[in-house]
Amino acid sequence: MTPADSEALDRLLLARSVKRGHFVLASGRTSTFYIDCRLTTLSAEGLALIGRLGLQAIRARQWTPRSVGGLTMGADPVACAIAAASASSGPVVDAFSVRKEAKAHGTGRQIEGNFSPGDAVVVVEDVITTGASALKAVDAVRAGGGTVLGVLAVVDREEGGRDVIEKAGLGVSALTTATRLGLSS
Repeated sequence: MTPADSEALDRLLLARSVKRGHFVLASGRTSTFYIDCRLTTLSAEGLALIGRLGLQAIRARQWTPRSVGGLTMGADPVACAIAAASASSGPVVDAFSVRKEAKAHGTGRQIEGNFSPGDAVVVVEDVITTGASALKAVDAVRAGGGTVLGVLAVVDREEGGRDVIEKAGLGVSALTTATRLGLSS
């Protein structure tokens, strides 16, 4: 990851996504800060930075996924940014999205987009806290016949989620951390 891009992502996250106060997180934990990563991941600058940095991180780990994706909605812009970045530098990595539950109508799929049984994928996440969301996506991919190469997050809150995912046998890469952003609970 280039230092200039990493520093730019940290600045953008701090300017757009980090909120201070008293928050209850999706995990039920309380925190003195909240990272609404979508304000960064859905911005033009954020998409460009995350695409480049995410693709570099995947290649640095020597993961060779067919596609990237995770639980909708947090993972969707991350996956699309990486897919778009791969178009100009090959090999192409497509994107997919994992629904929280399989559809009750139509095709009844839980995974939408560019995913087929047998595919090797990287699960992406906007923020890792407990690791539960990433592991839910991992379970869906495995149930769909895919292989998970690892997990990539934009931000690791450093609250145990990485350890949980690694104990499940998966490598984890994060583009930044709460420590790098100067945050603590």
